[in-house]
Amino acid sequence: MAFGMGKPTTRRQELADLPDDWVGWLEPGVEMEGKMKVAAGLVRINAHFKGEISSQGALVVHDQGEVEGDILCKVVSVTGKVKGTIHAAERLEIKEHGIVLGDIYTPCLLVDPGGFFDGQCHMPAKEPTSRAPSDADAKPQP
Repeated sequence: MAFGMGKPTTRRQELADLPDDWVGWLEPGVEMEGKMKVAAGLVRINAHFKGEISSQGALVVHDQGEVEGDILCKVVSVTGKVKGTIHAAERLEIKEHGIVLGDIYTPCLLVDPGGFFDGQCHMPAKEPTSRAPSDADAKPQP
């Protein structure tokens, strides 16, 4: 069957069912190499990607997804495999069957049972919040 032939309404319906914030996805059989830069939204990789991925949104490395390289995103979720450094500004999730081999930098790390991580985790220390002085803190004046 040629491209664009067959049941176009079915394909349009599938695309309409995707969440509004999805901006792209790579599926099995695709191999990419280079730099991917995404302004915002959600990208799903279910294929092989070698290089650098940066986004102000979210990245999902799905079951058959394999990323070799550096990732710089707001939120990263892994059920596939990542070999490289991950900088997740908000959160990194390693789901069941997810594998991360490399260093990670994130303030929030979630590893589900069955998830695997081998590397160093760097989490920024929370800055102390300023609090109002209480009566207990006040020293009596002589």
